Amino acid sequence: MSVPVLDNLAARRLFLHKHALAEPVQGAAHGAALGKLVEHLGFVQVDSINTVARAHDLIIHSRRPRYRAGGLAKHLERDRGLFEHWTHDAAIIPMAFYPRWRLKQSRDAARMIEKYRQWREGNFEAEFNRIRAHIEQNGASPSGVFSDNVKRKSGGWWDWHPGKTALEYLWRVGELEICHREGFTKFYDLTHRIIPKVIAEEHHSEAQNVDWFCHGALERLGFATTGEIADFWWVVRKDEAKSWASKEDLVEVDVQAHNGRLRRHLMLPETLAGVADLPDPPRRVRVLSPFDPMLRDRNRAARLFGFQYRIEIFVPEARRVYGYCVFPLLEGEQIVGRVDMKADRKSGVLRVKALWPECGIKWGACRHARFEAELVRICRLAGVDEVVWSDGWLRETKL
Repeated sequence: MSVPVLDNLAARRLFLHKHALAEPVQGAAHGAALGKLVEHLGFVQVDSINTVARAHDLIIHSRRPRYRAGGLAKHLERDRGLFEHWTHDAAIIPMAFYPRWRLKQSRDAARMIEKYRQWREGNFEAEFNRIRAHIEQNGASPSGVFSDNVKRKSGGWWDWHPGKTALEYLWRVGELEICHREGFTKFYDLTHRIIPKVIAEEHHSEAQNVDWFCHGALERLGFATTGEIADFWWVVRKDEAKSWASKEDLVEVDVQAHNGRLRRHLMLPETLAGVADLPDPPRRVRVLSPFDPMLRDRNRAARLFGFQYRIEIFVPEARRVYGYCVFPLLEGEQIVGRVDMKADRKSGVLRVKALWPECGIKWGACRHARFEAELVRICRLAGVDEVVWSDGWLRETKL
């Protein structure tokens, strides 16, 4: 029996649809509607970089332009519709998924204790009881409360004091929750004070959770290898994903890459059946976060869109190819360029330093008008009033 082939255009459209980037760019962006969008995506990565906007805010804004900065924080801290934990990185996750996360918490308990013992100086395990007692009596607390005024060389993860290490461990294993942030400082509280009782009382077996994670990953990716299924949530192991796939009624499909090559993937039968009815992605130009879910797997983005992307934040300035924090530009079903820009909030402007169209993309008047319309929306998100263009902002495509 021949294996179905998903051509590159159809693959890109399906991938965008699964990442909520193929539907009309409209709709409510708060409360239940916001929670539904995060559930559709699975999770939204959190990051402290605020060159234009926080990563999580820009991820939502690119799909719902009515969204305003801080909306996710309100839904997490006030409505308790979300919680914060870990996937491949820190992430905001639907509260309804919390019972499933016990699998990750239990697996982290053994793994992280050994990892932290190797990485962190000081006896952080001796801090557990002090932290529990303090938070029980005094409520939500930041890590600084437990530092004992120890002077550190830096504020990086590699230089945590024992109290901070203990807090992070207790959070990772589910004894504490991040209840809110002030600025970007995390405040921790006891889990039973944060997680709704009806959610906390829901339990599933390990096998049921593995099934849920694998099915949910494939549903949100559209097509995937078993390795990509395992890597989506960073909870199940690759051998578990392989075992799950061998027992499920899945379809093998050859997906065409941007360069024409075919690669074997798995799909849910209902996903394959719906490919012919996929909507046309909106033609507007949209600024994507460097941490957008559709770009998280850089190899996948390169295969599907021919888009080679690297965050150069930790690259010395003299060695950067593009810039400190460069934002991909999506138009329809293709990535058309990348822009180096920064919100100067003191001056109230969005400074566009440079824009590089992708190879083969002409930056004409109509496309530029769509980009300018997007920058007006970005200004509202970033809290600035106008766009300022640097001399020579339109750069030649880099191969």
